Amino acid sequence: MNQAVQSVLNRYAEGVPTGDLAADFREHRRWNGDDPCLLLAEATASTTGQRFVGGIEPAVSRFRESFVTTDRVSSFADLAALDLEDDELVAAFGARRKRHVLREAAGALAGRPETDDLGALFAWASDADHYRYDADPLGSIAGVGPSSFQYLRQLAGVETIKPDPTVVRLIDALDDDLESSPLDATTALRTIASGEWLAITSSYTALEIDRLAWWLFTDAADREAVLDIHGTTVG
Repeated sequence: MNQAVQSVLNRYAEGVPTGDLAADFREHRRWNGDDPCLLLAEATASTTGQRFVGGIEPAVSRFRESFVTTDRVSSFADLAALDLEDDELVAAFGARRKRHVLREAAGALAGRPETDDLGALFAWASDADHYRYDADPLGSIAGVGPSSFQYLRQLAGVETIKPDPTVVRLIDALDDDLESSPLDATTALRTIASGEWLAITSSYTALEIDRLAWWLFTDAADREAVLDIHGTTVG
């Protein structure tokens, strides 16, 4: 353990429920539970960079009401078979890019050997290599970048970090505070590598560091709204 890194992270994490926030992902204690189609829909809705409140959440809620609640979709195979121009799919997600990612990713996951969709999603997420994401069956889909790739892995319950703006801000702040470090947030993959270095050199996991960044650099009102949607009680 690097005591300097640990000390600085402890200071940033004081009063932040990093363990509970990370466990919500690992244990699927969020608004969509462990429904694999909804987890995939959530990651898909993030591919155009929308915020959770007002962007991702409404799209996934519309999808759930039109397809999951009505039993039109109960598996990745069902999802992959949808017409890209299906009226209800268009109404749910809007952008063709998101509809394309959703259907293509579902098809890739439906073709895996696992016997159930959640198992297929977790197995993919556990084995996926974010440093070669663009060679991955899901990462190679047009519209999938490092952040949405990592977000889906997190939603599957895997311990990892995504290179979003809040993580970049945390890494930049830590780099300023540390006398010497290899931290570098100039690219998505360097941001991920920096988060992994922090996890290796401290007691915090990669997912806890990700959640710490989200907590610190998300507007307080937005943060409370997100927690309310997930039914998360902290503090």
